[in-house]
Amino acid sequence: MIALDIYSDPICPWCYIGKVYLERALEGLNENPFNIEWHPFQLNPKMPPTGMNRKKYLEKKFGGSNGVVEAYGPIIERTKSDNIDAKLDKIKVTPNTVNAHRIIHWSKIEGCQNQIVSELFKAYFVNGLDLGDINVLAKLASKYFMDEKSILRLLTSDNDLTNITEKDHTARQMGIKAVPMFIVANQYAVSGAQSTGFWQNIVKDIQNSIS
Repeated sequence: MIALDIYSDPICPWCYIGKVYLERALEGLNENPFNIEWHPFQLNPKMPPTGMNRKKYLEKKFGGSNGVVEAYGPIIERTKSDNIDAKLDKIKVTPNTVNAHRIIHWSKIEGCQNQIVSELFKAYFVNGLDLGDINVLAKLASKYFMDEKSILRLLTSDNDLTNITEKDHTARQMGIKAVPMFIVANQYAVSGAQSTGFWQNIVKDIQNSIS
């Protein structure tokens, strides 16, 4: 299998869109050619632990309501044109995502990382849940590994906090400034939400190279 390392943040809309495109390209294949691993990259590493009101945060980030419309217009257009479920109006809080990244890290150990990443995207972009709320995270993760109380105990500890922040720092040292970032076969860096057709071509190239 080919290594596919994905740097992402579960509150990044383009990361969500990019995952949908990749999964659509892999649908119907007899075998997934990729060994996928998700890596942390916080869009807002200095976000307060309790997050911020999303409307106020976005207006501050993009210079007012007109800036928000300009920034999110292409995202809304893409989700509608490509039939990607997204209900952005439900999102009320822009959270600190360090705990969400800890959940993703633990899910890799448990062998359910892709499922957890999908659940986090759905929770935020479809259901508008606060991914900074450890109760939300524990309930979501308990569908796939451990029980809710055990996950809550981990989240209220410092377990793997330093690990996540160090990995985030390493990603920035590698030159990653925006996500999603896909690293194929430890050699090729692909930035942005690439189309389903792009990934289908990559899969064909892999299949041809081993046939």
